Amino acid sequence: MKNLQNTPPIIVQSKSIGHPINYKWNKKKIDQFLDPSEENEDLENALLQINHKASVGLTAALLEWVYWRYTGYTKMNSDIQKRIEALWFSVDNRENTKPLLFDAGFDISASGHVSGRLWIALMNVRMIDVMYRKGSYLLQGELIGLVLLARNITPKKSTFDKWFSRKITALQQEYPSQYTKDNIDVTDEAIYDSSNEPVICRDFFFNPEFEYTKEASENALEDFVENIDYKTNPFLGLSRKAL
Repeated sequence: MKNLQNTPPIIVQSKSIGHPINYKWNKKKIDQFLDPSEENEDLENALLQINHKASVGLTAALLEWVYWRYTGYTKMNSDIQKRIEALWFSVDNRENTKPLLFDAGFDISASGHVSGRLWIALMNVRMIDVMYRKGSYLLQGELIGLVLLARNITPKKSTFDKWFSRKITALQQEYPSQYTKDNIDVTDEAIYDSSNEPVICRDFFFNPEFEYTKEASENALEDFVENIDYKTNPFLGLSRKAL
């Protein structure tokens, strides 16, 4: 797992590593993260302004916030790492990844201070993956719950807020959506093809020295993908060398 060996500086600054798990968790919180769109219109509008590959990259970055927060508190670290890697691999080419299935039979409870929030996070990621694969025009709205969850579990929320504000602004500038809220096609037959969108990389979110260009993003993503051990990741369909 070479790609996730070093904690991003911004996550260190947020005090997420090793901080006590001392927040409330109840049905109201669960509902807030599972069905958040009605009360978060501004966030939804901001997310609708970025394209599909940017949305998947943001999903991977948000899941990494969750990953580092629960390091040492859960045995699911390896599984979460593989999902993060698969998300980045799908930015490169979603056809060479497998669906990020999670709790397909709804057998796992969403209760528990750690397990409950992980269930919400991984279920949100699963739905985002489903929407991305379908080419759904509603993809961006699926990120709302994951954004709220990542913020909720971060000890220094002001650090997360500043990071998210900077990144969503940069995403809107460099990876704008090709459609607006007013012309979304919500019919089942509607398919948005994101294959020609420019790729995005992990460095865009976590490397303070990264300077965005299309070529720099392609190279950084290539480096990340090359370091994935496809033999141990069940969500990858092909080796990078076979592409």
